[in-house]
Amino acid sequence: MTDLPKLAELRKLLQSMERALGLEQLSPVERDIYYAASELSRQDAQVRTLVLIEHELLSGVSRPTFFRALKSLVNKGYLAQSASANRGRYVVNDPAS
Repeated sequence: MTDLPKLAELRKLLQSMERALGLEQLSPVERDIYYAASELSRQDAQVRTLVLIEHELLSGVSRPTFFRALKSLVNKGYLAQSASANRGRYVVNDPAS
């Protein structure tokens, strides 16, 4: 027997958690950027674009798609440009707010 049923259960759990946090409205690329930024923000409050674009969750995303999704996340309030840097640094906002 394969692990496919277990994987299906994990996928259902992930979808349930995304719905609870209000993330189901995001595109898959937006979600991956938000997940990567959230993970990176544990190390430093500000997430640098250069580090974010190299995250393993985003390895298959083209630069134009990445930057369109990043801009969309800022417009939707999930990320905010850092007030202490000119550009290229973002702060992760709580999805519930």
